Amino acid sequence: MSTIDLLVLVLTLAGIVGYGIYKSRSTRDLDGYFRSNRSLPWFLVLLSIMGTQASAITFLSGPGQAYSDGMRFVQYYFGLPLAMIVIAVFFVPVFHRLNVYTAYEYLENRFDLRTRTLTSVLFLVSRGLSTGVSIYAPSLILSALLGWNIYLTNLVMGGLLIIYTVSGGARAVAYTQQLQLFIIFGGLLLAGFLVVRMLPEGLGFVDALHLSGSLGKLNVITTGIDENGSFNWGDKYNIFSGLIGGFFLALSYFGTDQSQVGRYLTAKSMQESRMGLIMNGFVKVPMQFFILLLGVLVFGFYLFTSAPVFFNKALLEKARQTEAREVVIQTETQFEATIARRREAAVRFTEARKLEQTEAANQALADLRNSQASADSLRNQLKGSLKKAMPGADTNDNNYIFLRFVLDYLPVGLVGLLIAIIFLAAWGSIAAALNSLASSTMIDLHLRFQKQALSDEEQFRWSRRYTLYWGLFCVLIACFASEIGNSLIEAVNILGSLFYGPLLGIFLTAFWLRKVGGKAVFIAAILAQLSVFAIALDDTLSFLWYNVAGCLILLTLAPVIQLILQSRSAGRPTT
Repeated sequence: MSTIDLLVLVLTLAGIVGYGIYKSRSTRDLDGYFRSNRSLPWFLVLLSIMGTQASAITFLSGPGQAYSDGMRFVQYYFGLPLAMIVIAVFFVPVFHRLNVYTAYEYLENRFDLRTRTLTSVLFLVSRGLSTGVSIYAPSLILSALLGWNIYLTNLVMGGLLIIYTVSGGARAVAYTQQLQLFIIFGGLLLAGFLVVRMLPEGLGFVDALHLSGSLGKLNVITTGIDENGSFNWGDKYNIFSGLIGGFFLALSYFGTDQSQVGRYLTAKSMQESRMGLIMNGFVKVPMQFFILLLGVLVFGFYLFTSAPVFFNKALLEKARQTEAREVVIQTETQFEATIARRREAAVRFTEARKLEQTEAANQALADLRNSQASADSLRNQLKGSLKKAMPGADTNDNNYIFLRFVLDYLPVGLVGLLIAIIFLAAWGSIAAALNSLASSTMIDLHLRFQKQALSDEEQFRWSRRYTLYWGLFCVLIACFASEIGNSLIEAVNILGSLFYGPLLGIFLTAFWLRKVGGKAVFIAAILAQLSVFAIALDDTLSFLWYNVAGCLILLTLAPVIQLILQSRSAGRPTT
């Protein structure tokens, strides 16, 4: 990076930390630290919810996902609007009526302490690990592309935000997320504008979309049905997995995960909480659509210029020092020739289409698709060679595509801003996670099992300590993850789905199966969780369906187990 880019990066990050400290003033008690005294308006609740959900990987892998696979990833969010309505109707009134700090307090009121403790521990384990990976994943990408030390990057990525998160709790998290999102979307809009500006003279936004769409990149709706007419249960992103699996995932995440529940518990009223959630349902899908569209525009840009055969430059350089060296050189040469043919076909197709020369346009389109297929084949062949030469290496370069474009083509100053955006996106989700981990630890474990009463000041100090402890733990996990391997980047996408289904099943049982007691739901939760692990090991279903399976298994088992327990109790002889 240039000196100017580094200066922009440092000033942006320092500004956010300073703003977070400035906004950290709140009452020195649990209500101020974990719920911001329930004082936030709906639009701040909305931005906090969005900032918590949108991690750095969202902005790194989203454009890359669209570049490689098209727009169909947007279907992942199709079930979210309906989930927001269900949570606003059923979950929010219960949490507000009971005046809870965490979602799991309600479960003790409805079931017992054992169930509350189980759910809070499941949350702490899953969220603690995934937050560590959320630090590691963008750190790995930045260190690979910029040559930074991975451990130092982990410390900066996770360490700086601890300052204002420990200091100000939920209030600091909400206000910094607001500013972070404004900077993030401003920078991304500017990047999208520049992508279009850098297209060859005479070509514009519509031309780029038309070309990308002709090559299958605007596949917003897919069915997941194979050519033989059967549904592919392993297909990750289609209209059915998005609407059904995405609905259950969103219902679990926003309804039972304290990192999100804690965001809308900060609202002034139940109506403000509901408004924040409902607006998130309306805003999230267009937001993700835009992020993916940015990747489609980058793909359109590369149709007219040289594109790397593999976007993880650091890994490719390592491959040159292995037995794959000759394969890399040969593939790059073939790829350059293929890209040249693709570029020539793209120009011919665009000119023929504008002149309404149908036959010439069809011929150019056929050549364009053939060259694109050859380019894809060469990329896949190279990935196979890299994996063979370097076992365990992450050969999925989707996460590197957008940032590589930024470093190679965007002007000085904007590069620093876009890298700052990666930090800010990571901070938004990580800060909320640390606040929620501390709140669950303090409320569900410390205070629940603490025999000696604590003053408000002591509770406040312990809450800050737990935020610090969890922050250090997550940074440590990030550093440890760098020793295990790059596959953890993919693991973060399914980690939540392994636990969310049974957690959702517990809450739905609490709301709708009033005759089921604590012992029955506890046993059902253990069995459902083990079942999800077994399904994941089988690797037949896409991870979105784990949420459906875990929830339905628990909802089926809990009433049956309750009947068995009741029959056994009724059959015991009285004394």
